[in-house]
Amino acid sequence: MNVPDKARLHRLYGKEQKRIAYFKSDFVDYVLMCVLCMLGIHVAYGGTHPITLIGIALALWMVVVFPKRHGWEISMPLLLRRPQELVYLLVHKVLNLKWMFFLALAVLLLENYLIYLTPNLPHHTEGMRVVALYLFYIHLGGITVFRTYILYVHLRRKELVREILMQTAWKRKLEQQPNVTLEIVHAYATGLLAHILLIAPWFLVINYFKFSVLFLPVVGAINIFTQSKYLKVLNTWFYRDHWLSHHSELDFIYLHGTHHDAIPSGLIGVAGNGFLEGLTRHGLAAPATFYNPIISTLVNTIEVVGDIDSHQFIPGMYPKANIDEQRTTQHSMHHFGRLEPYSFGISVDQPGVSEAYIKSLKYLPEELKTAIKIDEALDGFEWRNQHHAAYLDLVMKYESNEKKS
Repeated sequence: MNVPDKARLHRLYGKEQKRIAYFKSDFVDYVLMCVLCMLGIHVAYGGTHPITLIGIALALWMVVVFPKRHGWEISMPLLLRRPQELVYLLVHKVLNLKWMFFLALAVLLLENYLIYLTPNLPHHTEGMRVVALYLFYIHLGGITVFRTYILYVHLRRKELVREILMQTAWKRKLEQQPNVTLEIVHAYATGLLAHILLIAPWFLVINYFKFSVLFLPVVGAINIFTQSKYLKVLNTWFYRDHWLSHHSELDFIYLHGTHHDAIPSGLIGVAGNGFLEGLTRHGLAAPATFYNPIISTLVNTIEVVGDIDSHQFIPGMYPKANIDEQRTTQHSMHHFGRLEPYSFGISVDQPGVSEAYIKSLKYLPEELKTAIKIDEALDGFEWRNQHHAAYLDLVMKYESNEKKS
């Protein structure tokens, strides 16, 4: 692996403030963040769309339960105390863009220009829009059904959820707010609201751009090429974006914090993002938003389902906390109170991992299979640590005795 550029990946304009949790003093900022969520949903989906009504209801519920979970106090919001941080945040996002983002956007714009120049050709743009919308709703609806079943399992086995979390860093949180049912529902609402915001840029692209049946083979091939190249730089992009999420206070409070505010369950899985962070990651980072809708649906579905599975850090639940996956990644540590690792935290070359699991990762680029190297190089992260060992013991204890749900 090439030596990472620490000066670039750790560059921070503005004040540095490490954060991994909300405090009661964040209440006003949190309310403003939720208002921005409601505004973003309204703009993307329209005032009367069912998704808008659901999204606004979820954001309002988040405001209501924040004092219950954290307490509250009135203070001058960070957005007004240091408004320049918003400019810095945007600069950070733009400077972290990869060339694949610009290629995907350029292909979309070129396709629309060619459609404009050739109105007499059978592009079937309206038919493509209908197909795109069907795919969009199937994606959102299907994953919501999946997420809702996970909610059902967690609620049915809520005492087991409590038992397991009380053996982790979440013990302190559950002692402060002991209603585990509230925590489970909060995690479900977190995942659903984050999902609605993540795919809002995709919904806008479907409605404001055109797609041609004639250009589909060429555009689809370019999209697949673009995605294959993006996967090679994804870990570096994620490390930078994620590092900022925990070192820029504004970034944490307004973008990423909600992802850590919920219990570490597959219920929260979307794309490793908080609420508003979905708009920045899929509107100003990931190229898949601008792909042909067929390719976008495939990429987005794989990403969200994979994220749900990879964030299931409560063993004994559904989906399973796969022991091979837990042996080869340390992202779990990040949801049990530790800042590092900032990358995807993967290292597949670990003892005890089954050959079947290794084979299942054969299509992943080496840059993702050895993602942890960037944390080891920049942050001195040590793979063998007592926190991860204790978590693996927990997984072995509860997954080995798991009963069918």
